[in-house]
Amino acid sequence: MNRRARRAVTSYLLLLPSLIGVGGFLLIPIAVVAWLSLQSWNLLGPMRFVGLQNWRSVLSDGEFGHALLVTLALTALVVPAQTILGFVVALLVARRRGGSVFRVLYALPWMCAPVAVGVVWQWLFAPTGGAIDAILGRRIEWLSDPVLALPSVATVSIWSNVGYVALFFVAGIRAIPREIFDAGELDGATGWQRIRWLTLPLLRPTLFFVLVTGMLAAFQTFDTVYALTKGGPGGRTDVVAMRMFSEAFDAARPGRAAVMALVVFAVLFAITVAQHRYLRDRTADAD
Repeated sequence: MNRRARRAVTSYLLLLPSLIGVGGFLLIPIAVVAWLSLQSWNLLGPMRFVGLQNWRSVLSDGEFGHALLVTLALTALVVPAQTILGFVVALLVARRRGGSVFRVLYALPWMCAPVAVGVVWQWLFAPTGGAIDAILGRRIEWLSDPVLALPSVATVSIWSNVGYVALFFVAGIRAIPREIFDAGELDGATGWQRIRWLTLPLLRPTLFFVLVTGMLAAFQTFDTVYALTKGGPGGRTDVVAMRMFSEAFDAARPGRAAVMALVVFAVLFAITVAQHRYLRDRTADAD
């Protein structure tokens, strides 16, 4: 075996643990879900191959389409807000002394269990005895009003994730050489101009990561919705994860739930590729 072959074998051996993880926890589960989408099963009896019947049923299901729209609406509310707020928080703490203390405090909501967070916020939103209504001095049905339910859920998600987003922006800001900002200041750039023309362009890789992970998290929102509204009122917060849970366990139709999971995977993959191409071109222009 020549030197090049030995190096190739060594490289693959070093990659083997990661490849096992990718195969065992990503590729094989996707294959199992794809296979399950072609089966009819009630979780107890034997499976029965039904071909594309589950696909036709799900793709013509208005409730699933509604759940997709609700999830997209939740994502549109959560991701931009938590990204902007996280960036603002990062600007406030990145270059300050004692910033590590604030970073820990901001990250605490994200580290808490989503169900526990949902229970606490359910009490805060309660129309009778709730802290928010007590402060406002009026009764507002935050979680049972069809107009306010989804924004209320989005508020809890934003509150939980702002610290997580800020941590990545802080790391990105601290990685930018201080000399770049000093040069901008010498050229007469104001604080906003330094943010607009220096900080933001250099944070595009971080921004891409934050947007993609935020979108993935928003599409997987389940615990918070389950604790706050259970999909109500009238399906106004019936996100895709709630719909899949209901199909798989309440209705005992995991085949349909598998189809929904694959559709969501395809949507997320398409959006991620589009984001990657958009930000990659602009990052290349900035370089």
